[in-house]
Amino acid sequence: MIVNSKRINKEIKKNLYIVSTPIGNLNDISLRAIDTLKKSDYILCEDTRVSKNLLDKYKIKSKLISNHKFNEKKNLSKIIALIKQGLFVSLISDAGTPSISDPGAILIRECIKNNIQIISLPGPSAVISAISISGFSEKFFFYGFFPEKNKILLEDLGVLSKLNSSIVFFISPRKINKIIPFIKKNFKGRKILICREMTKFYEEFVRAEVEELELFKNNLKGELTIVISEKKDDKKTSHILSESDKRIIKNMINKLSIKEISNLIHQNNKISKKIIYNYCLKIKNEN
Repeated sequence: MIVNSKRINKEIKKNLYIVSTPIGNLNDISLRAIDTLKKSDYILCEDTRVSKNLLDKYKIKSKLISNHKFNEKKNLSKIIALIKQGLFVSLISDAGTPSISDPGAILIRECIKNNIQIISLPGPSAVISAISISGFSEKFFFYGFFPEKNKILLEDLGVLSKLNSSIVFFISPRKINKIIPFIKKNFKGRKILICREMTKFYEEFVRAEVEELELFKNNLKGELTIVISEKKDDKKTSHILSESDKRIIKNMINKLSIKEISNLIHQNNKISKKIIYNYCLKIKNEN
């Protein structure tokens, strides 16, 4: 068992600091994050060119090490050695919280193996930001980026479509039109929120019923965060016609069409249209 307490944290100097950075607006960084990055001997960056925009703004002069998905395994021994020497090492990603659909998880697992303490500095998160404004269930499942292979995509969406919670996806703008037909097929009856360029100048939110979702005509910019709502609550739907409903149908059967009667009873009582329709046919035949 690993015990993490404030007392132990103060005694351990060999740490890896996981620092959350803004998802767009550079003013969203925390004071603690700035202080930690300034104290760092080394900052591990997903893309040093992107990170420099933030670091230059806050006059952070720490040494940078490029640490992305193509070289993070190769970097492991070097980074572990730096931390064991007692150097102050922090990890950031291009935006948001490291290791969440970004590099970092491999390094964190290696630190755990080497009994290196991992310190999290919470901050901006595209997932939490999107859920907080969605209006959907606060119970959510985070999936991350869609897979490249259609076979895996179809299998995963088949499983996800059965979840009765909000579901959050990441997707690049160039793939959104390819994914929309899959979403429409698997999430009928749900609502969708598409967030683009969150916290930035051209921030945009698209809300729609999944069935009404259309392909985007213009090329979008900036990664998208998609939230799909929980399933509609069908608990109040009745499968039995009440005696009152039956009397109403008998009184209207020669005045309105079966379709009109079905729509009227369904709207007022949330009874299956098929059940209403079949009862109307029965009354018609009896007459």
